[in-house]
Amino acid sequence: MKLYIRILIMCITIVFGSCVKLEEEPVGVLAPEGFFKTKTDVEAALFGAYGRMASGTSWGGNIITLLQLRGDMVDIGNPGTPLRRREINSFTDDATNGMTAGIWPIMYSIIGAANNAILGAQTISGSESDKKALEAEGRVVRAYIYYVLVRMYGDVPYIDSAITDPNSIESISKSKVSDIYSGIISDLEYGVQNLPYKFDSGARSRATSGTAATILASVHLTLENWQAAYDNAKWVIDHKGDLQYELVPDFQTLFDATKQDGISEHIFAVDFLGLQRHADNDDTTGPKTTISEVGGWDVQVPSLAVYNTWDSRDYRRKVSLDDEILIEGVLTPYTEWNISRPHIAKFNRFVGNAQTDNRQSDTNYPLFRYAEVLLIAAEALNEVSGPTDEAKGYVNEVRERARRWPDHIDTYPEDVSLSVSSDEFRDLVLEERRLELAFEYKRWFDIKRRSLGEEVFKGPNSLEPRANFDSGKHYLLALPQDELDRNTNLLPQNSGY
Repeated sequence: MKLYIRILIMCITIVFGSCVKLEEEPVGVLAPEGFFKTKTDVEAALFGAYGRMASGTSWGGNIITLLQLRGDMVDIGNPGTPLRRREINSFTDDATNGMTAGIWPIMYSIIGAANNAILGAQTISGSESDKKALEAEGRVVRAYIYYVLVRMYGDVPYIDSAITDPNSIESISKSKVSDIYSGIISDLEYGVQNLPYKFDSGARSRATSGTAATILASVHLTLENWQAAYDNAKWVIDHKGDLQYELVPDFQTLFDATKQDGISEHIFAVDFLGLQRHADNDDTTGPKTTISEVGGWDVQVPSLAVYNTWDSRDYRRKVSLDDEILIEGVLTPYTEWNISRPHIAKFNRFVGNAQTDNRQSDTNYPLFRYAEVLLIAAEALNEVSGPTDEAKGYVNEVRERARRWPDHIDTYPEDVSLSVSSDEFRDLVLEERRLELAFEYKRWFDIKRRSLGEEVFKGPNSLEPRANFDSGKHYLLALPQDELDRNTNLLPQNSGY
């Protein structure tokens, strides 16, 4: 899979050489009518899109940081970190926040590359199956980016074709959330039908039919289309052999950069190549989560309540958090660290080739894992039929691994109770997602889709109290002010900003 990063780095110049400046316009532009001749040309555009997903302003840094800080599992460690991060974390951000201003153009540049690849796939010569597979890959990438954007901002411009006239951008208007989701679902359904089960290389950084079905299940879960969410998750489960998906036996393996390439549990991942400095290969999550005493920046640090409320018998806590670490050869507990809270370990314990602060690591960051498919199926099935044995079984599969330590098998977490009610099971699955997917940028979206903000930020058991949280405002980010200044058709601003 690391081969793809090398290809990405070479392809960025090809694919985006004629892009408009991102700080000036939100959409990348290419001259596709003169560029696409072969399958390789289309793949270059696709790899360019994947490469942008690994940039420091997307999943190499900004997007992950924003989603982490917005939720209730990660708090600011070092109060001297830039104001833009502190604002996101404290719900004091506005339309001028630097993080959201940077995310908007990079997301549309990825969409632009995907749209160009789609057009290229439709115009090159070749077999219909190959052309449809290439188009489907572009459509799944586009759908995923819009799925993130629409949950962040609500109504946004929906661009589903290659832009050849930069001036046309100035008049683009927003689309309704419902229309955006219709486009997302259409793209993903096309992907399920036309993408291969797997690539010969085993790459998990390229979209497959399993990727499309998994994202589609998540989309329907967000929209509370429970039956459709279950059906798509069940399709993935039923085809896991063909798709080569399964839970890995040891939870730690998921976050060991030396073992991640082609790993069976990763369904869709952003792949980084260690120590290869490039704008589209800049992994900054390591230093943002590492303790400052060993070169980290102490940006994303869980509150002490996250650690204290997580049962120590759960192997996932051991993998997810560091509460002691070697500092100058001495094993030092978190109580003696500068920021005296356990830090995130998932992205710092086994980073492969990396800088001393763990920047530019070999880590592959999972956007979706097979464990999440099981939990989607369980949550959706409960809404359709209640806590059936099948639904419980999916949760129990995830919990069984959480009991499996390297040197023993614990009794905790226990299997789901036979007498659990539907309401209890719903809460149980959400809690299971919080722990299983901890620090994997899912928690904020769970809080949003289940309208948990008042409870998790203002309730008596809050892990990260935020008295100023406003459910009428904070479930969406502000549209970036510089985008509104350039294009008044993007008005009105989101409520409350």
